[in-house]
Amino acid sequence: MTPSTRARSRMLQLAILLGVTILLALGTGQYSLSLPKVAGLLLDGVQGQPIEPIQQQIIFQIRLPRILTAGLAGAALALSGVALQGIFRNPLVDPHVIGVTSGAAFGGTLAIFLGLGISGLFASTIVAGLLTLLLVFLLSHRLIHRSLLMLILMGMILSGFFSALLSLLQYLSDTEEKLPSIVFWLMGSFATSNPSKLLFLAVPVTLCSAVLLGLRWRLNLLSLGEREARALGVNIRPLRWLVIFLSGTLVACQVAVSGSIGWVGLIIPHMSRLLVGADHQRLLPCAMLMGALYLIIVDTLARSLSSSEIPVSIITSLLGAPLFALLVYRLRRSRTTQITE
Repeated sequence: MTPSTRARSRMLQLAILLGVTILLALGTGQYSLSLPKVAGLLLDGVQGQPIEPIQQQIIFQIRLPRILTAGLAGAALALSGVALQGIFRNPLVDPHVIGVTSGAAFGGTLAIFLGLGISGLFASTIVAGLLTLLLVFLLSHRLIHRSLLMLILMGMILSGFFSALLSLLQYLSDTEEKLPSIVFWLMGSFATSNPSKLLFLAVPVTLCSAVLLGLRWRLNLLSLGEREARALGVNIRPLRWLVIFLSGTLVACQVAVSGSIGWVGLIIPHMSRLLVGADHQRLLPCAMLMGALYLIIVDTLARSLSSSEIPVSIITSLLGAPLFALLVYRLRRSRTTQITE
């Protein structure tokens, strides 16, 4: 079996597993339903058959929008992680490195602090995330000679700055109402998901993902190195900033909908490379499938492990840290084996 055929087979298996996981997640919760029952309800809904009101509300109004929102958020974070690791040629890069997550989190926190409502929260989060990208671009373009290392350092500086502002807002917030809302939102949750939020996230994720998937072969060339990419006719700077802008938009929209969620954009690209290799033509769609699958599982655990919902970022951190350590150990072991051979 060729690598390409093997990769397609694994992605097909991931797609089937994702579908089964969605069905299982729809039936998981305080009002549990069996897998055949969930499949039957979905089929009745598609065919327009009458459904009991409580089952209609639980499946189609509460759980399905939440699960699809979690899947889109996971796909967006994984895709942005793969794209950023590709253009920076660094497997330790994730969406947090360019400062967008902290900037968007500050924007959302400011909206909650000022009481701007849900529409204000969305607008403030996305505007703050994109303004952070603009600051990174301007400072790296004019002050630090467009160096990749300096660009990462600039993102880290802005991330620390916005984290300090975010802490200041938390300190100044009303401890009875606003502070708990800020803390819970920052920890990440899909508890408030609804069809409107699903649509809000689906539009930018679809558009940005389509463009990034269309740039797959260019990302392959860019990951070879700047000199090689130029020799093959790739205009590096516009491509790099286009990828950064698309990745930043994905992250900002995800933060607006579900708060800050860590580790997904770091570990899912590594796990995807183990399955299909480093070719971005296969890696990008595989990472999207794995990211969606991973975050749906995490969200299902978050709402079913206890009577009170656990913030998603707590579970992603508890799972992400040991998973990343295991991946690093496996990578080191494989390199040691290659050297000894």
